[in-house]
Amino acid sequence: MAHWLIKSEPEVWSWDRQVAAGAKGTPWDGVRNHAAKLNLMAMKQGDQAFFYHSNEGKAVVGVAEVVREHYPDPATPGEPWVLVDFKAVAPFPKPVTLAAVKAEPKLAKMALVAFSRLSVQPVTDEEWKLVCAMGGYKS
Repeated sequence: MAHWLIKSEPEVWSWDRQVAAGAKGTPWDGVRNHAAKLNLMAMKQGDQAFFYHSNEGKAVVGVAEVVREHYPDPATPGEPWVLVDFKAVAPFPKPVTLAAVKAEPKLAKMALVAFSRLSVQPVTDEEWKLVCAMGGYKS
């Protein structure tokens, strides 16, 4: 299983809204960056992702799971954009802030630090374990 990080501005789509979407999940839309699109296309059903509040909060606040692999974005017919459906798995007991990630030397190469603007990012197994531990989340 691969691990990922997906970003959303809480005023656009918050963790609470993701939870409210229930077990059926909801499409992750609005990705208009080719690197992020390729990451969406690499996701497999059952993969898990950190749900990250960007702009406001700047923290990993929960874990989401892929419930439907990539498919064409109906909002952009004829364009190369895709959607992936996610469901909420669990909140982080303690949100892990961007400042905390940057302060941890073992996370210096994490995409969240190195490619901070990328909205859909891969997360290594080691990064996953460390961020989960920092947030008190047992995966």
